[in-house]
Amino acid sequence: MSPFGRPFADGDRLEIAGAVVRLKVHPRARRISLRLDRTQREVVATAPSARRLSEAANFARERIDWICARLAELPAPRPLAPGRQLRLFGEAYVLARGEGRARRLVPDGGEPGRLLAPGEGEVFARGALRLIKREALAGLTRLTERHAGSLGEPTPEIRVMDARSRWGSCKPGAGRAPSVIRYSWRLALAPLSVADYVAAHECAHLRELNHGPRFWALVHDLVGDPAPQRAWLREHGARLHAVGAG
Repeated sequence: MSPFGRPFADGDRLEIAGAVVRLKVHPRARRISLRLDRTQREVVATAPSARRLSEAANFARERIDWICARLAELPAPRPLAPGRQLRLFGEAYVLARGEGRARRLVPDGGEPGRLLAPGEGEVFARGALRLIKREALAGLTRLTERHAGSLGEPTPEIRVMDARSRWGSCKPGAGRAPSVIRYSWRLALAPLSVADYVAAHECAHLRELNHGPRFWALVHDLVGDPAPQRAWLREHGARLHAVGAG
């Protein structure tokens, strides 16, 4: 029996030695496993079925040293607050309070630009986040249009999301429905070359729904060797996920 006075359920959260562990059912899972959710700053314990969630909880308790070590490796949260500095597609900006609709003031004369949002505290943070997501959608749309055009493919529908485990995804079109590419809004915080690589990667899936040699050949044709950008995401991805946390 779980601490909730009932059997464990998908989505239950446990506190184990000060760490938050979320239980998840994944029917395709072959075994009990743990992974770090960098966006939510918690550990996910996955089980193949609801009846095995108690095993997943016990497995997490047995691996508490591993859990604490992974959480300790996360960068400190970086809330969206006035004075915070960040980069949008490589350009420097400072968050600041401003009346009216949240808006971006471009860099001028060597000085960083400003991202203006009204209010204080959570109100300011929500406004700043909406602005960053708006800028992310606009920038990623431009990159996607260019790469889709280079491949001779129609521009897909483009959306941004707060993805937890991937930087982008591509859903092929069916019938009259267009293809859909989704991106993590946090790509706007990465260097332009990194965001451009992810856009090329997803556009290559418009032709090749796999990661075989022909797929990587398309990516190489679009952006050259992707190894430096892939390495950047592995090294700095956790820092991007810390933005807006806390």
